[in-house]
Amino acid sequence: MIETTARVVSSNNGTVLVETSVQSGCGSCQSREACGISGLGKYFSGTRKTIAVQCDAKVQAGDELQLNMSEGDLLKAGLLAYLLPSVLALVGAGVASGWGDAAAVLGAVAGIALGFLLGRLSGWVPRMAAKKM
Repeated sequence: MIETTARVVSSNNGTVLVETSVQSGCGSCQSREACGISGLGKYFSGTRKTIAVQCDAKVQAGDELQLNMSEGDLLKAGLLAYLLPSVLALVGAGVASGWGDAAAVLGAVAGIALGFLLGRLSGWVPRMAAKKM
């Protein structure tokens, strides 16, 4: 089970809008100043996204929730978001490569677009459980 804490932004009829805390993967590293990844983390960490989660508990803005997701759901989400478009890009490039390099590039782009479209049309959304802390 994968867990994180989130702060409630708003609540409406069993659906809460939560904002997760942003944690850097290398925040405690001793060589932060010389690391390029640390700089990227500082650049992108300013944006916080809110997500809607089903929650039966009575919560109000400012409360903290514990969010849980199974490893299987995370794996499936990763496969739909990353592996499917990548594989279809390679297939599209391979099929179109017989017509030249430009066609191979267009085939790869078409494969990526088809992969994202299929992932979106699947309608699958990972299940996340929320409980009040």
